[in-house]
Amino acid sequence: MALLEVKDLSVYYGVIQALKDVSFEVNKGEIIALIGANGAGKTTILHTVSGLLRAKSGSILFGEGDAKTDLSKTPAHKIVTMGMAHVPEGRRIFQQLTVYENLLMGAFTRKNKAEVQETLTKVYEHFPRLKEREKQIAGTLSGGEQQMLAMGRALMSKPTIMLMDEPSMGLSPLYVSEIFAIIREINKAGTTVLLVEQNAKMALEIANRAYVLETGAVRMSGDAHELADNEEVRKAYLGG
Repeated sequence: MALLEVKDLSVYYGVIQALKDVSFEVNKGEIIALIGANGAGKTTILHTVSGLLRAKSGSILFGEGDAKTDLSKTPAHKIVTMGMAHVPEGRRIFQQLTVYENLLMGAFTRKNKAEVQETLTKVYEHFPRLKEREKQIAGTLSGGEQQMLAMGRALMSKPTIMLMDEPSMGLSPLYVSEIFAIIREINKAGTTVLLVEQNAKMALEIANRAYVLETGAVRMSGDAHELADNEEVRKAYLGG
């Protein structure tokens, strides 16, 4: 059963329609990739699902079993407490705070200090480099380390699902491989992932299923490996 169900979602920026009746679902335990050209609507979907934008129409149902909430009517700060974390494009870390302080900011909705400390230990297991640099000012980290920090901060809220927007953007090939390996690791540890990624090849390699977006609408969908072999997808997004 779907953990996240997006149905007939339409979103506007003023009079410009950014999403046109977009529908997709994410099952618990999956990695779902949203791929498409710049301006296809990928980031708009994540912003709408996490409550940063409001839809003109459609629904965003989130939750397990029959206990689902329509996020299109839920404030963004409450969505975090329900088990959804958003790793935004560009990382958006707190540049002047330390690595440790950034991570604690990710747990601001949680009250049990012992549980927060337990989560912090798990985050350091995923990202040992953050442990090494926990007292370092976040703005002095490399791009790859800042991406790790943004992901670690999201994990501090103990999410059921993580929304990740362009995690490989601006990173060296070495860091890209490391970040995608960590996404796999996070998913295997039990966190569902909805991934927006310009690097379609890498996204399709780690995803279970994928949706291809074109000018604000879902053009095609299916098993990620089958889409990677699709001639149209290869020509448009994989350079094949």
